[in-house]
Amino acid sequence: MNIVPQFGLGTFRLTGDTVIESVKTALEVGYRAIDTAQIYGNEAEIGQAIELSGINRQDLFLTTKIWTENYSVEKLIPSLKESLHKLKTDAVNLTLIHWPAPSTGVNITELMQNLLEAKKQGLTEHIGISNFNIELTQQAIESIGLENIATNQIELSPYLQNHKLVDFLQAQNIDVTSYMTLAYGKVLNDPVLMHIAQQHQVSTAQISLAWALQRGFAVISSSTKREHLMSNLKAQEIQLSTEEMMAITQLD
Repeated sequence: MNIVPQFGLGTFRLTGDTVIESVKTALEVGYRAIDTAQIYGNEAEIGQAIELSGINRQDLFLTTKIWTENYSVEKLIPSLKESLHKLKTDAVNLTLIHWPAPSTGVNITELMQNLLEAKKQGLTEHIGISNFNIELTQQAIESIGLENIATNQIELSPYLQNHKLVDFLQAQNIDVTSYMTLAYGKVLNDPVLMHIAQQHQVSTAQISLAWALQRGFAVISSSTKREHLMSNLKAQEIQLSTEEMMAITQLD
């Protein structure tokens, strides 16, 4: 169904002027999906960068994530309203539960129902989960129905392929959103990826992103450098052969 755009800008660990510049540059070079979270502490700067860009809000896909301390029924919706205020928008396109956190005392059923209520109130177009394993994803589905879960955003890279969870999500038609696809930079010097990159005359980073895109994942990548933002976006044009995809599968 692909609710989540195929390629988006991640903003984890980017704050202040750094995030403003990254978002402005990304929008200039063609990104139209931006991923943030309450815990990143950069929603207000992202709102500012979008405003400065002059791009119409309806042309953008904005995702934020509810942090664990805001999971209760008293806090979830007010915290999302605060996020919207910071992002200078009436609604985001997607709101995720950031991490399963049983220690908060809010169970998955209650949590997902709180989030569904936010959707019903028109604060977010779609809702989903992040970092949920198979069992917790099943609980989420049972709580609010499969049709209400747009995506599960999880860490995926050539070294962490999480086949069981990915297969489960894809079988359920839940979009798989991949973050940390470059494995914290570890892919950059990988001999297998370097070899494939040479064949295509592109970078190893682009090969990793192309691999994830070809697996059908929505991919979030981040950079502060214009040339990296542009080359990451170009990963969408790379077509890997079956043999190349197999070679990358072996890196898991």
